[in-house]
Amino acid sequence: MNRTLAAIKVEDDVLAHNYHPLPVVIESARGAWVVDVDGKRYLDCLAGYSALNFGHGHPVLLAAARGQLDRATLTSRAFHNDRLGPFAAKLADLCGMQMVLPMNTGAEAVETGVKVARRWAYEVKGVPADTAEIVVAAGNFHGRTTTVVSFSTDEQARAGFGPFTPGFTVVPYDDLDALDAAVGERTAAVLVEPIQGEAGVVVPSDGYLAGVRRICDDRRALFVADEIQSGLGRTGATFACELAGVRPDVYLLGKALGGGVVPVSAVVSSREVLGLIGPGEHGSTFGGNPLAAAVGSAVVDLLATGEYQAAARRIGAVLHGGLRELVGHGVTAVRGVGAWAGVDIDPAVGTGRQVCEALAERGVLVKDTHGSTIRLAPPLVATDDEIGWALARLREVLTARPGN
Repeated sequence: MNRTLAAIKVEDDVLAHNYHPLPVVIESARGAWVVDVDGKRYLDCLAGYSALNFGHGHPVLLAAARGQLDRATLTSRAFHNDRLGPFAAKLADLCGMQMVLPMNTGAEAVETGVKVARRWAYEVKGVPADTAEIVVAAGNFHGRTTTVVSFSTDEQARAGFGPFTPGFTVVPYDDLDALDAAVGERTAAVLVEPIQGEAGVVVPSDGYLAGVRRICDDRRALFVADEIQSGLGRTGATFACELAGVRPDVYLLGKALGGGVVPVSAVVSSREVLGLIGPGEHGSTFGGNPLAAAVGSAVVDLLATGEYQAAARRIGAVLHGGLRELVGHGVTAVRGVGAWAGVDIDPAVGTGRQVCEALAERGVLVKDTHGSTIRLAPPLVATDDEIGWALARLREVLTARPGN
């Protein structure tokens, strides 16, 4: 038995089977490339669902982590630490906001955003106690906690996990008429992904996000943007909302905020919103720890240069140009912005999973979703030639028809 099969057997014996990974066991990684336990190299075109926007082992981020490891890694929020304040100030400035509530995972950021929006509804908007509603979009993916799956429309995420948390209204994504009809006097917030990642990199129509902003303004509701996957450079802008010329009331951030080194997430908003949360009303032992703050601060510094946003635009031009040529040749549709794409595979070729497995055999790592779609989100340090090489491998797979 080779090392890959041996490692997979160990996992299968002791891990809950809540994932179905590709049969690749990564041992080391650098930049846009990873190496498995048998020495095979792969171009990583998933980038940890955008957590690795800056690639594997970015030297600036590793230096920030190493430097902090020798100083202090955890204090809890029972005490102050010298790294959290400067990190929060940088992040608030990057977002054009005033306050930050640090957490660890994206799901925690969403849960925190829900609590903050409800608090605002009761204390500022005057919604009667325990009646606030949050409007969300069908096809959403905001995490897998009990509350979050309560407003998912993915039955696989929900089945067997009820009873569900009330207080959410689901409307079709990219449908302003439905949204307009749903937002009312008890609406605390509209929570949407500017681009729906798990749904297959679904980009809304021009004017949709501006319409969300207008409806929220007209009905006095918070616009909460889940930029956990779409933010921090992935789309060619710091935030996907910028591409639509809008600013939400609340940003939910995660994934790339930790640089692929440590889990870091945050809710970023105005003093009028986050200032409503008092001591003892929300928290996290690890949220805002000095190691996370040191790495997060280095991430913000990288984004402040604009280099990675420009890289996403450059990569995106190569990526989408090449993918468009495949439509009608094993691909039925392509969506996306910047260095992010959803590719619908012709069922005559095979399933999304089969295409991902065939690509892995050829040294390219991507991930499928919803049966027939694959997602590409290469690290923003990938070169044009590397993107072109990955596209050539995809063309080979489509020609070979892995489903046959």
